[in-house]
Amino acid sequence: MPNRIVDGGITGISIMVSHITQMPLGVFLTLFNLPFLFMGYKQIGKTFALSTLFAVLVMSVGTYLLHPVSPLTIDPLLAAVFGGVILGIGVGLVIRSGGSLDGTEIVAILINKKSPFSVGEVVMFINLFILGSAGFIFGWDRAMYSLIAYYLAFKMIDITIEGLDQSKSVWIISDKYKEIGDALTQRLGRGVTYLDGEGAYTGDSKKVIFVVITRLEEAKLKSIVEDWDSQAFLAVGNIHDVKGGRFKKKDIH
Repeated sequence: MPNRIVDGGITGISIMVSHITQMPLGVFLTLFNLPFLFMGYKQIGKTFALSTLFAVLVMSVGTYLLHPVSPLTIDPLLAAVFGGVILGIGVGLVIRSGGSLDGTEIVAILINKKSPFSVGEVVMFINLFILGSAGFIFGWDRAMYSLIAYYLAFKMIDITIEGLDQSKSVWIISDKYKEIGDALTQRLGRGVTYLDGEGAYTGDSKKVIFVVITRLEEAKLKSIVEDWDSQAFLAVGNIHDVKGGRFKKKDIH
């Protein structure tokens, strides 16, 4: 706030209104989010609404207490970079815990149910409008700094939710499935599962290898598959959460 850099959503609106009225930011964070919390309670669920209410109240109190504190930096670029990173980590932790920090996310979820637009597209449209409005209040240079902060926060939310060690699911179809499966177990320490498949065009029976790995192991897995069968079918997808089973890596001797 001291550097006049805004975030998207209700937080961004609250920062601009706080600047205009010279009233504490925490007051507007709570007031502006209350209608959306009521909507979330009705449409999404009690647990989500209560988690979001708790998160918003904690953030409001925190900003109220920090309001009179002198800024750590008056360099707008440093404020945008570090503010965006810290903001993204905080929002990511709240989302991982089943809540939200902004009413626009609730609106986006509700619009998504009745329109062809995704939640991310709706949030992006709302935030572009808010960040554009910041240009008229704080100046266009601050609006551009705000875009930097918003982008960094967006990326940090993804990293916080998915983790640096993001999991990936892999499907492999090959006539040398046994050799590839054994190699993955021995060289990566990952348990594999063989699934029965059938080619829709040929009707031939196929064995499908399914395995879950981390992002850091993807290159090594592809190398192993390439060594045994350069023509193998390989599909890799992102996974947001892995629980149970034998995902924990085995010791490799």
